[in-house]
Amino acid sequence: MRKLAILADAAKYDASCASSGAGKRNSAATGGIGSTEGMGICHSYTPDGRCVSLLKVLLTNFCVYDCAYCVNRVSSNVPRARFAVDEVVALTLDFYKRNYIEGLFLSSGIIRDSDYTMEQLVEVARTLREDHAFAGYIHLKTIPEASPELLAAAGRHADRLSINVELPTEAGLAKLAPEKKLPGIRSAMGELRWQIEEGKQKPGTAIRSTSAKPRKPPRFAPAGQSTQMIVGADGADDRAILATADNLYGNYKLRRVYYSAFSPIPDASSSLPLRAPPLAREHRLYQADWLLRFYGFELGEITGDAHGMLDLDIDPKLAWALRNPEVFPVDLNRAPKERLLRVPGLGVRNVKRVLAARRHARLRVADLARLRAPLSRLLPFIQLLDHHPRKALDDPQALRARLAPAPRQADLFA
Repeated sequence: MRKLAILADAAKYDASCASSGAGKRNSAATGGIGSTEGMGICHSYTPDGRCVSLLKVLLTNFCVYDCAYCVNRVSSNVPRARFAVDEVVALTLDFYKRNYIEGLFLSSGIIRDSDYTMEQLVEVARTLREDHAFAGYIHLKTIPEASPELLAAAGRHADRLSINVELPTEAGLAKLAPEKKLPGIRSAMGELRWQIEEGKQKPGTAIRSTSAKPRKPPRFAPAGQSTQMIVGADGADDRAILATADNLYGNYKLRRVYYSAFSPIPDASSSLPLRAPPLAREHRLYQADWLLRFYGFELGEITGDAHGMLDLDIDPKLAWALRNPEVFPVDLNRAPKERLLRVPGLGVRNVKRVLAARRHARLRVADLARLRAPLSRLLPFIQLLDHHPRKALDDPQALRARLAPAPRQADLFA
């Protein structure tokens, strides 16, 4: 229990543990235990809203690296602990049987060297899958410098793999984590992308089972790969952070980039900031990330500020709309999907509903109310059969003041 307290606390800084994208497996079909389906203690959500609980823990917080921003760095004065492979397996199975969890998120400090550490992580996943027929979700944090053979073995047993780029720029990485090399990280990501895409295309040989029908072999990391960037530890602005994320999505087909606000640590290096960045910055980066991935925005459109920073007071979609009032109002009865996605207050789901509804009748304000859309945000930017914003867009600053949320009490003292 003491090990668990230390190593679960040490894992809290890793944000990239969402289980979205995992395929459905059920122990009833395999004769084993576990499932990626169902409800449990809330740790993360899948895109369809299911709550998936994960045991999130480090194999060890011993580490031979001395990354300035990491509480587990070799020079850090923190309590240390290490799990044996069998202990992590036993904890996972025991917690599952008690309905505490539905899966495992396992990371580790670097013990001895990258290959040795990766072998230990892979052995946990292999033991769960092959020795105990565990059908739940497994996410392994992979080590970039590990051999391709070990990365391949990890993908055969894990649902998702992730390699943290840590910082958005090579200069920041060289300054704060000199043992980590960006080319090595990118090379490992490229290897995983190739393996994942090959796994999708190759049908494979059926695996014999006790049932009448042979089972197909598991796909390589079916939930893809993800990464994490620390926000505010170096001098990178939001434009640089989003540019790195955009590059990773395009070149390595990542399922998700996670943004983690830097948290001051004990005995910190003088090269680190004394205070954490506002959590609103992390939130705005996530919103901007979604605009890049799902709303058709270009990087230059989102980071319109001359200093390369997102507006903390309003969301990036509204900020873009206020900078481009000439684009509005958008006629909801005629505009194509691409223009509808740029209307503040209209999400992807409601855009689909608008497109479906207008096939049958011309839309009015009452129709939007039935969609539970935020009318106060929508109406200044749209035109309907019974609504036109008139001069609402003539004064963007006044509109901004009206639409910007009032600061929360907690933000006043941040």
